[in-house]
Amino acid sequence: MKNFIIISAFFTLIYLHGQAQAEQQKPWSLEECIEYAVTNNITVKDAELTKGNNELNYAASKSSRLPNLTGSASQNISFGTAINNITSDYISQTTNSTSLGLSTSVTLYNGNQINNKIKQNKLLVDQSSLYIKEAENSITLSVTEAYIQVLYNKENILIATTNLETSEKELEMAKARLEAGTISMVDYTDAQSQTATNKYNLIAAKNNYQQQLLVLKQLLELPPEESFEIETFKNYEELLMLPDKMEIYQKALAVLPEIEADKVGVDISKKDLEIAKGAFLPTLSLTGSIGSGYTDIQDMSFSDQLDFNFNQRVGLSLSIPIFNRNQTKTQVKSAKINIKKAELQLQSTQKELYKKIETAWHNAVSSHEQLSASISARDASKESYTLAQKKYELNALSTTDLIISQNAYTNAEINYLQAKYLNILYVQLLQFYQGNPIKID
Repeated sequence: MKNFIIISAFFTLIYLHGQAQAEQQKPWSLEECIEYAVTNNITVKDAELTKGNNELNYAASKSSRLPNLTGSASQNISFGTAINNITSDYISQTTNSTSLGLSTSVTLYNGNQINNKIKQNKLLVDQSSLYIKEAENSITLSVTEAYIQVLYNKENILIATTNLETSEKELEMAKARLEAGTISMVDYTDAQSQTATNKYNLIAAKNNYQQQLLVLKQLLELPPEESFEIETFKNYEELLMLPDKMEIYQKALAVLPEIEADKVGVDISKKDLEIAKGAFLPTLSLTGSIGSGYTDIQDMSFSDQLDFNFNQRVGLSLSIPIFNRNQTKTQVKSAKINIKKAELQLQSTQKELYKKIETAWHNAVSSHEQLSASISARDASKESYTLAQKKYELNALSTTDLIISQNAYTNAEINYLQAKYLNILYVQLLQFYQGNPIKID
């Protein structure tokens, strides 16, 4: 019974280990890659930390409306003639005195600078949220591009593998014919050369796939030791109609965070101007204090003196700026310049966005046309290569001509793959610019 339990536990562990490996090696979909990258990307995390700092600054600026409170305590020893700190009498002796106090002040008005600073810090928090979204969008596009590139390289491996298998069969056929004396040594060496070339192409295709897979893996911030594979698209239908590029651009202006972030940047610069202008106005503060003290020249106990000398003060303090070496004027002029710079940055971002959209739109149209043409070329090359193989089997075609036909078919297959995945990429870009999620079946 004991042995049975041990054996059962052993096989259970093997099963669970196998299940864990299966889960670990499960291919990642594009949506899973994007979700994981957005959660773990360093740039996104840095943007989130920046937002955290801005939120702290916002909370601190709101607290500046509150009064402060300061406590003080001092112990003094004086020698010779001096004024008593408590009674203000002249004395000539060594005197010990103790002073205790609390003071507070609150700004009632300072040219509305506090309120404007609070509003500006709130804008900075809002802008940092937009920067987080912009960082998420950036990593989304990078992952999508890398994912599609991996799929392209993966299909290249299939093409290279098929070509190698075919050329190896043709090499065996050529060797048999050489031994039978039906072909020359030149035809046989051509077949050998083609097989070696196809081996090289397969090795290169595998290397390109691994390199691009590494790029995608690093975008996801996956550890080096973790195994990683991706899903292939189950279905793909080329997009027959595209929205007008101006329609896409208008939607992008409304949904993309970098545009809104630059608009908020203009508002932040305007708040800087209001804060700078506030320095021209007076500052009014309310102050108050309480205190007491003890001195050894009075014939009273410590507690009695604290009660007897207890005092309270309340006052208003008005500070009127008259001349500060033109610092405020300089700050106002600088703020106006920064507003213009922020507006130029917004225009530049809008211009760059339109350039990206128009480029993606033309590339989508072009890749759609190339895809249609490449399908026809691929089908024709495949038929031609099939006929060439039949002729070669009947010894009615030279090895050189067969190789030329195979290479033409391979090039047609590669052109089709390039057009296919470029079309997927640019169509998805246009969907993304309209605020639609990237999703490919």
